[in-house]
Amino acid sequence: MSMPLKDHEYFIREALKEAEKAYKKDEVPIGTVIVWNNKIIARAHNLTEQLNDVTAHAEIQAITAATNYIGGKYLQECSIYVTIEPCPMCAGAIGWAQLSTLVFGAYDLKKGYSLFSENILHPKTHAVKGILADECKEIIQRFFIEKRGKNIL
Repeated sequence: MSMPLKDHEYFIREALKEAEKAYKKDEVPIGTVIVWNNKIIARAHNLTEQLNDVTAHAEIQAITAATNYIGGKYLQECSIYVTIEPCPMCAGAIGWAQLSTLVFGAYDLKKGYSLFSENILHPKTHAVKGILADECKEIIQRFFIEKRGKNIL
């Protein structure tokens, strides 16, 4: 008997759990999960402060974990779920890893990849935008208001 397919909202909620972990570590609360065959194979959140590394975004951490899980550098049969629209660096990594689907919650109106070019993604990557956008936006707004005294989205 096969497992019922989970929907985009389910996996974005899982990514939100990762964003909460980042929030508790005083990291910008962005979370992601990578899914293969309806199963989460990687979970990650921002670790830029903890690792003192500007490239330690949630998406980069998750891609590394997923490629280690799969045993190869391409993730063509995988989907990535991110709470916030990826920045150009992360969209580039998603493109290079050839993920089949990108699903994100809230738009990033300051640094989201779509502000620069939709072509950063691999031509075969399908993007699904705005899933649970309000919930995804709320955690990052709360972080910047509480931690840094200003709202960024």
